[in-house]
Amino acid sequence: MKKNLIVLALGMAVVMPAKAQWTNWDTQTAINGVLGIANKSIESAERKKQMEIRAQEKVQYEQSFKDAMEEAKAFEESEKWEDALSKYEEAAKLNCNYGYSDQRSISRKITDLYVKAGRTEDGPSVLNNSKTILADYSQYRYVRENPVYVNKKNASNIKIVRVACSDKETRIEMEIETTSTNYGVNFKGTTYIKGNKGGKLTMSSVENIVLHPAYTRIPWPYQKLRFALIFPPLPEEAKEFDLIEPSSTWQFKDIKCK
Repeated sequence: MKKNLIVLALGMAVVMPAKAQWTNWDTQTAINGVLGIANKSIESAERKKQMEIRAQEKVQYEQSFKDAMEEAKAFEESEKWEDALSKYEEAAKLNCNYGYSDQRSISRKITDLYVKAGRTEDGPSVLNNSKTILADYSQYRYVRENPVYVNKKNASNIKIVRVACSDKETRIEMEIETTSTNYGVNFKGTTYIKGNKGGKLTMSSVENIVLHPAYTRIPWPYQKLRFALIFPPLPEEAKEFDLIEPSSTWQFKDIKCK
């Protein structure tokens, strides 16, 4: 097909009247235009073929998904938590690839079954969300739930859920939810906060998340990871501050801490 289109373009060059002053540049432009059309046609055909293959695979594996879900429910009813967890994860892999059912409900089941199976310590970090919630916030001068802030870079899958300020530290608790499988998340050690009166305070530690270049993994879509970033204390008179991860979309401005 591509060869025929090139011949057509060359033919166009030959039959053009001499007074039209058809140049080598015109010939190359015509050939490039025809090749562009050919490439788009090939790409469209390839996409169509890939969609057909995917549709065939979806039909092929649908029964496997249904079987895994039925077995998972049966194991769950028998309180065989480990077996149920294994089958739900088997179903989740197929569901993430082909979209047979609501993935939120499957991910929720998986998270619950890790707890029921007693695997919170060796499971993914989403199971350790409670570790980022302190039982007593009385040590802090100010604690603000769901503080108001401006997300300059529109990182809509992550939010600040609590800010706590004391004479010893500034604690920022955050939550992230993803629609991807095995999503990796981290923060750079150079992340800092800056008060409304200036002065950068570099992050001193983290909870339930790792620092770049390592990644904390969120295994399944719609699971939520709660983590905390710890910084030196802001001045007592600070009313708002910025949270900045350099060269990142995670930049939050005018975070109210009072």
